[in-house]
Amino acid sequence: MKPVRLHLVKPLTLSAILLLTAVAQAQTMPADTIYLHGNILTGAHLRPNDPSPTPATVTAIAITNGKIIAAGTDGELLKLKSHKTKVIDLQGAFAMPGFNDAHTHIGEAGRQKLSVNLVGVHSLAEMQQRIRAYVATAQPGTWIQGGGWDHTLWPDSKLPSRTDLDLVTAGHPALLRRVDGHMSVANSAALAAANITAATPDPAGAKIDRDASGNPTGILREAAAYALVTVKIPPPSLEQRRQALTVAIADILANGVTSVQDNSEWDDFLALEELERTNKLPLRIGEWMDFNQPVEVLKQRRASHSSDDLRLHLTQLKGYMDGSLGSRTAAMQEPYSDDSGNSGLPRYEQSKLNQMAAKRAAAGFQLGFHAIGDRANAMALNAFGVADQVATPAPQPLGNGPDAHVVTKPEQGTPPPAVLRFRVEHAQVLLPSDFERFEKEGVIASMQPSHLLTDMKWATDRLGPERIKYAYAWKSFLDHHVILAFGTDYPVELINPFRGLYAAITRQNEAGTQPFQPQEKISLNEAIYAYTQASAYGEFREKVKGRLEPGYLGDLIVLDRDITAASPQELLHTKVLRTVVNGETVYTAPEATERATKAQD
Repeated sequence: MKPVRLHLVKPLTLSAILLLTAVAQAQTMPADTIYLHGNILTGAHLRPNDPSPTPATVTAIAITNGKIIAAGTDGELLKLKSHKTKVIDLQGAFAMPGFNDAHTHIGEAGRQKLSVNLVGVHSLAEMQQRIRAYVATAQPGTWIQGGGWDHTLWPDSKLPSRTDLDLVTAGHPALLRRVDGHMSVANSAALAAANITAATPDPAGAKIDRDASGNPTGILREAAAYALVTVKIPPPSLEQRRQALTVAIADILANGVTSVQDNSEWDDFLALEELERTNKLPLRIGEWMDFNQPVEVLKQRRASHSSDDLRLHLTQLKGYMDGSLGSRTAAMQEPYSDDSGNSGLPRYEQSKLNQMAAKRAAAGFQLGFHAIGDRANAMALNAFGVADQVATPAPQPLGNGPDAHVVTKPEQGTPPPAVLRFRVEHAQVLLPSDFERFEKEGVIASMQPSHLLTDMKWATDRLGPERIKYAYAWKSFLDHHVILAFGTDYPVELINPFRGLYAAITRQNEAGTQPFQPQEKISLNEAIYAYTQASAYGEFREKVKGRLEPGYLGDLIVLDRDITAASPQELLHTKVLRTVVNGETVYTAPEATERATKAQD
């Protein structure tokens, strides 16, 4: 495959007009910070079907009070300099809008980093080694938690068992989640604490794996099963939650992500509020709430935090239609090709789901449904069709102007009829006819392209040669004018957005040697748009995020290479030199500091 190269040109005439207007308006407002001598991608002309073949760039931007007041040439922007202005020389480096990850679990990510981190283990023996090392430092009687294991990476792809854990947990109760969060393995002590025995029935929408004698193996599929164990585990304290969130946020910022749309526990949100109150929240976060909570509880929680807060706010309600392909719990219309007696585990009866969705939409809540399998996606679309009839638009902060609370049509595709911008999280496998239903209902496809890098090794085995044609189908969504928003599902995948861009434009493994349904590739411009402006649209923030133009938030990243001129393989090795949120530098790479020092010398 030839390298993808997009050659940039000088700033466009329209940019010059915007610049002159902004400078005129800003004459009485000196810049707090001016970035000069850069190759800055503004975000204009990235959307699908944009008539301009080349995205717009400028060499300088000026920021005041956390917002961009001008973008254009070095000479023009230096007119906004006062004796208090901080001037940063980018030395020709490439800069762009910060990424907005449309799907994360940062509470879980932080706790995983501070417990038994099993991400990337390539065998049961390596998993046991990491657990044994952690147990050696654990206090007596404490629970062993963590996760990130993925048995599909192991030579035999065999699931771990309670007895495998018993060998290395020294009597501690242990519960360790699979990387996708839809399966856990418990040791014998944890099963005993939860009183899970051969006589324990499978919870609704979940499954307890059993051996030939009917005894639990330790594998618990889906939340209703492992919740039998988690209810016995002492919850983390507020301080432990703050510590975990701080660790995850540092990782996120170092990877060039300035905003996330997050599904963590309610107590994690309370910890985030505390971080914000103490000026220790350097990341923008849109937090989701639990779809299953009573409507009155959801209303109270929504009212507890200002929707105008551009740093931290509450957004959609998250509901789970099914599980995951990796755990074979994704709900399918037909059985798995490699497990003929299994069609997955749907979480709801359709009539009950429709009723719940309609009641919450009538109260003005945006809905976002996790759906992996084709049956689960159809269930979500069915419920959205019902909820759309009664949806009540809720005020959403879209900017600071007179139209700040007006829902406008997106730049990508056709305007959706759904005023609440319903979303499907993952949308991995669809029935062929359901692409049109996404378009008709105006449903956002919130997807994670890096999942393909993990799943492509076994996805065809799970789905077979026909269904796989409609899996991870990014181009098909765009061809149907569906809003495509990108994220990572962190910590299921690394937070690194460049892996996602690579997957989206190549649909190959990271070595570049194995293609996967290449007809579903999209362009780099489309992938960047999905990871910035379209994801901002998914949280009603497209008027303030995703671009580096006057009126937008001063959220940008500086990279070690121009990703629009890089080959796909070079894209994978991109490093973030600086991350800026609200006009303030919140991360600086060691090599960036060294580079700046040499320039001063």
